[in-house]
Amino acid sequence: MSIEHNSEIKFKVALDENKIPEEISWTAIDGGIDNEPSKAIMISVWDHKKKDTLKMDLWTKDMPVDEMKQFYHQTLVAMAESFERATDDAKMGATMKDFCDYFAEKLELK
Repeated sequence: MSIEHNSEIKFKVALDENKIPEEISWTAIDGGIDNEPSKAIMISVWDHKKKDTLKMDLWTKDMPVDEMKQFYHQTLVAMAESFERATDDAKMGATMKDFCDYFAEKLELK
């Protein structure tokens, strides 16, 4: 099987003098996104050689706390759905979704 197309996702992070993110933007031309601003990103990459996750979580200093809570909740829900699709483990997917509901309830998001 040969690769017929490469796709790129790019992130730009403007830092202040203390290397704290002030602005974040991203581009994914194949997805129709060009230099769109964002207040936060979470990136996880699986290192199959080390069997470890490399991750980077960034947010701008003006990211509101209430939006950060919502961002985390939505990320957890997406992870639960993705886990279920990737593993076909409906029981654990449901357990993870239950936790997401608990998380949202405790943060008064719903």
